[in-house]
Order: sequence, then C-alpha cells, then structure tokens
Amino acid sequence: MNSTACVLFDTPQQARHWLQQQHHNNRSIGFVPTMGALHDGHLSLVKQARKDNEIVCVSIFVNPLQFNNPDDLDKYPRDFDLDVKMLETVGCDMVFTGTLETFFPEIHDLSKIPLEDPGAFAQGLEGEFRPGHFDGVKTIVKRLFETVGNCKAYFGTKDFQQTLVIKSLAQEMGYPEIIVCPTQREVNGLAMSSRNQLLTAEQKQIAGKIFQALTKARAAWQQGQRDASRLKHLMLEELDHPAVDVEYVELRDPQAWHSQSQASLLKNPPQALIAASIGGVRLIDNAFLGEEFS
Repeated sequence: MNSTACVLFDTPQQARHWLQQQHHNNRSIGFVPTMGALHDGHLSLVKQARKDNEIVCVSIFVNPLQFNNPDDLDKYPRDFDLDVKMLETVGCDMVFTGTLETFFPEIHDLSKIPLEDPGAFAQGLEGEFRPGHFDGVKTIVKRLFETVGNCKAYFGTKDFQQTLVIKSLAQEMGYPEIIVCPTQREVNGLAMSSRNQLLTAEQKQIAGKIFQALTKARAAWQQGQRDASRLKHLMLEELDHPAVDVEYVELRDPQAWHSQSQASLLKNPPQALIAASIGGVRLIDNAFLGEEFS
C-alpha cells in the first residue's frame, strides 16, 4: 500500500467537525483508539478498519486517567511523528490527538473530571491490580466515541477484559459497533505491546514464557484437562523464573464473566489470563483455551 498523508488535528473539536462532514456524506468510518507508540498490532487494526470502511481515523492520546502509577505514565513511550508515518503506510485518513483540557473543555479543574463507573466487567484481574484503571479507560473512550460518532471501533484481544468493558460502554451509548481483532505476536509468541520497547533483548526472550504458559494450558485443555487448579499450576510452572513477577494467573468463562463458579472442574472452555512484570515492565496476555491461537 502506498503512503498517503494523514489529515492531522490537535484537538478533538477539530476532529469532530471533520468527521461530521464524513457522516454528512454517508461515508462509513472505522476508528482505532490508541495511546501511540504504535507497533504491528495497532497497524493490523488499522488495516482491518481500512478493509471494512471508507474512512479510517486513529486517535493518539496517552490518557493520564487510566494510570494508577505515575511512574508508569512517565515511562510510557511516545513518538507522535513516527506514529503518524507508520499510519500513513497503512491507509489511515485522519489522526487526532488532544489534552485533558481539550477532551474535557467543560471541566475547569481537571482533578475533578467525573469518572465513569466501568461496571461489573471491570471487577477482579486488571480491576483489582490497577485500581481506577478501567474508570479512566471508560471515561476517555466514552469521550472518544462522542468525538467520532457512529462508526466501527477496533480493539485487540490482548486487552481482553478491556474489550468487555468497552462493549458494555458501546451498548450503553447505542454506538459504535465494536470489532475485536486477534492478538499480534512477536516471533517468540510475546504479545505485541507498546511496553515491549522497554524490555531488553534478554527480557523479551524471558517474556516469551507468558505465551508458553498459555500454550501449555491450551494443550492440556485440548487433551481433556478440566481441573482449574491443575491448569493454573501448569501456567505458574512455566512462569517460574527469577525475572518473572506474576501478578495473576486466572481462568474465566467468557460467557459467564459475572458468575464465576468456585468449582475446580470447568464445564465451558475458559479464557486464560496472565499479568506479570519482567524488569519492572508490566505485561498482560490471554488465550481462549477452546480453540487454536489466532
């Protein structure tokens, strides 16, 4: 695909005006919200949006509201110019960014931005280990959806719990249509993430253990293992390394997220979810055990 220059907007207000014109002309819109530091995982979402829609837009905004750790926010990689160049190679039409001031112009004291209740899907896992995270995610994504209007919005499976929170938000708002796309992976299986830039080459290799743990659990499930404690043990066994600090290893039924049984034997294929830190870099990944990896 040939590179084409993106239209760039510094504020959501400018972007909204441009998008309203596209809506007026009845052009279908695909939207990919990001925090920048783009990689092939993000670009795969843009490519899918390009296939499905006449117009593709991307937001780039490192959202302070979703970081419960200020150091994590400070360390988050940023390179807007490089991001735009990458987006131009995959057919993105428009990129917009902003600040908390421009996303919430009606709020004079930014410390008092009213946060959205992320709902039941936010309970446990990321919601437990990153208190306030999903409140901040839902608050900014709602404002992003209000900026873009009716569209198809694209998210990656890597942030599985987030996709459930976002789908619930879209249902509340009545738009947009949420498209969840497969996780893109490095050669060793490590899920692509902007945070991977913060890992050394050796740490990246060690981080491949997360995918290996999921693979091990999936193989056991396919071979008939239905004991949740045994499946978790297999994953923890694979993650047992001095450089790996495990936060959680969980199994959830994606069809019954709210009513998790404490029974040791699983009836339905579960989603296996892992969060671990390597060299102080927090990584998450997941896999549905009932089918092959995408």
